[in-house]
Order: sequence, then C-alpha cells, then structure tokens
Amino acid sequence: MDAPRTPDEGLQFLASRSPSTVVLGLERMHEALEELGHPELRLRIVQVGGTNGKGSTCAFLDAILRAAGYRVGLYTSPHLVRVNERIQVGGRPIDDRALGEGVVEVLGRSAAAAGATYFELGTLAALEHFAREQVDVAVLEVGLGGRLDATTAARPRLTALTRVGMDHMELLGETLEAIAREKAAIFRRGVPAVVAEQRPEVLAVAEAAASAVGAPLWVEGRDFSLDGLGRYQGLGLGVDGLALGLHGEHQHHNAAVAITCAQLLEQQGLSVGPEAVRAGLQRTRWPGRLEQVSGNPPLLLDGAHNEDGVLALRSALDAPPYAGRPMHLVFGVVRDKRVESLLRGLLPRCASVALTPVPTPRSLDPASVLDLARSLCPVAEVVASPGEGLERARRRAGSDGWVLVAGSLYLVGAVKALLEHTAPG
Repeated sequence: MDAPRTPDEGLQFLASRSPSTVVLGLERMHEALEELGHPELRLRIVQVGGTNGKGSTCAFLDAILRAAGYRVGLYTSPHLVRVNERIQVGGRPIDDRALGEGVVEVLGRSAAAAGATYFELGTLAALEHFAREQVDVAVLEVGLGGRLDATTAARPRLTALTRVGMDHMELLGETLEAIAREKAAIFRRGVPAVVAEQRPEVLAVAEAAASAVGAPLWVEGRDFSLDGLGRYQGLGLGVDGLALGLHGEHQHHNAAVAITCAQLLEQQGLSVGPEAVRAGLQRTRWPGRLEQVSGNPPLLLDGAHNEDGVLALRSALDAPPYAGRPMHLVFGVVRDKRVESLLRGLLPRCASVALTPVPTPRSLDPASVLDLARSLCPVAEVVASPGEGLERARRRAGSDGWVLVAGSLYLVGAVKALLEHTAPG
C-alpha cells in the first residue's frame, strides 16, 4: 500500500504486514535507525533474551523500576489481544493515535523502513516513541533468537538471558547449544549480562560468549538467588519476605534476574532500593502466564507452547490451588512445535481436552493429533474454534473443576478477546 499520511493509515499499514513473517537480520534495522537519527542512543536500554520467561522478567523489571519512581518504556511480543500492548510507557499501552503517528513518522523519515517486517516496524516505532517520551529506562524483549533479532540493533546498557530451551529449531538450530549461541549473542563488549539458572551445556555457551566479548557476567545460583521463601541474595543486597505478583515456582527465576538487573542499573546511577524491589514484585501483572480468571468455573490461561513451558505449567498444576482439581483443557498449537511432547506433558493431568485451531496461518490441524489425545486423556474431541472449545470445557468443569487454556499465546489471546468481547488486532 502507499505510504501512510494519517494515524489511521499508519495503523492500517502496520496491520498489512503479517506478524508471522520472520526475516532475521540487522542490516535494514541499522539503516533505518541511522535515517531516524539513532533514537536508541538517547535511551538507557535493557535487552532481555531467552526462551521462556522473557516477558515475565521484563514485566518484573518494569514494575520494580516504576515503583522506584522511574518512567519506563516496555517493548514486548507477541501481543494477546491488541498490538498496542507491545509498546507501553508507565504501565500503559500506547494509544491508537500515538502508534499510528509513530508508524507514519518512521516511514516518512526512513526509506529502509518501507520494507520492514511487522516486528521490525514495531521495534522502530517503539524506539522512536520511547525517545520522544523521554523514558528513563527502555526494557526490550527479544522477539526471536538474539543474534539477528531486530532489538539487537539497539545499544543496550545491560543484557539478560532467561532460561533457554528447545524452540524455533527451524530457525535457531537443532541442538540446545546452537540455540544458546544464537541467544547469548546479545552480549556486548563491556556491557553487564545477567543469566538465569541454566542447563550445564547452556551455561557453558553463555560463559564462553561473555568471555569472547568481555561482558561482565552474573549467573543465578552462583552470584544471586531468590528462593521459594522470598529471600533474595546478590550484589550486596539481601531482602527477605518478597512476594511475587505472578504465580508459579518458575517465576522465582525470572524475578531473581529482574532484581539483579535493577541492582546493576543502580550501579549505573539509578537509585532503586529494597522497598521498590518489594513493591514492584508484588504489583507485577503479566497476562496469559498462569493468569487466573474468576468465575464458575474459574479459568487458568497459560501461554506454555514448548516443552520447558509445559514442565513449568505441570509443576504449577500439581501445587495449590490447582492440586487435586479436575482440569478441562482447551488446547491449540502452531504446527512447528513438538506437539507430541506437549500433549504427553499436559493431557495425563487433564480430565478432558478440546482440541482447537488457533487464529494464525501457522495453526496445526487439531484432527491430526486426535488419536494421540484420546490415548492420553479420558475425553478428547476436536472443536471448530476456541470459543466452542471454551464452551465445552466450561460445561464439563461444572462447579468443582477448572478450565485450562494452553498451547499457544495465539490461543490465549483469542480466549481473552472472547472474554473481553473484542476481536484480536
């Protein structure tokens, strides 16, 4: 389409790009940022990569810094219901007019941006918006991989690596070490790096990557920790009685990384302090990650879409308040995932499963896994849509059970849109 001139046309131009299109590489981003006058150089950037927990870690850090009184820009992906969720300042998503104007401005000043993908254009608009809003810190979540992700064209003052696992193998490599190399490539010379607890082979890759570029490295379990009783130790800080606003034992790893990032930012001149850490962790909210929706029956929405994510979800389901409660699953997934492993991890814990397509061209045909589902779960069926799956699961759950929605953030977003009576955008 023609170059947009109004905010509405800017939104339409962004929507004309497919979120599913992935073109890894930094040349176009570097060119566009130069044409835009390098907005990233006016920002104090924290870049967060990894496989699982990136978004939650960003949310924890955002909440801690806001509790300390700072103006924080937060850039994450994917969105669940509306694209505006991806770009936030002060905990508030960008409004339609500002997003549309941002796209128009980026395209008007950068010829390279005209060929940008959906994610690249969103990243450019986010950096411009954060620079214009004069945020104190910009927290950027890596979209995919790290080495060639659009966010890596920015110039971080601090990097972090959450837990690394098997995902996107078709783009990142078939081994854990290969994936870890792609993700640890966000480390920069002289820039501090914080690493969550990892499998030994991943930690070895991270340590080698940090050594190769001379990045100071802080590792969970060696340099800092946050235990299940809410006790954090690290970088000269000891805080007890910390409570997390996000559910699940795995969130302690994400919170530990976020606290350590805040401590390193304090060494760079930002005053944070233990009370901001305490308040920020408790206030953190991050939709679609063990998100509870009250009702009869209650709903549990979780974006687990790979093996490590399902392991974390299963661990949570075996603990209060879910232990012993029947779970009626609505499951949908994209076809490039290890679907059999996901089903074998989840279905034995569920009383029923409704298999649904998800709203993306990459959706797996649910009928292709029906036989496997029936071998793992007492009741398994294929439904035509997430809405039908939700209706069936609610009916089966009755007054004692829970409805669980998992397998894809696309699915979680579709269900949240149904609950909010809006359409995903």
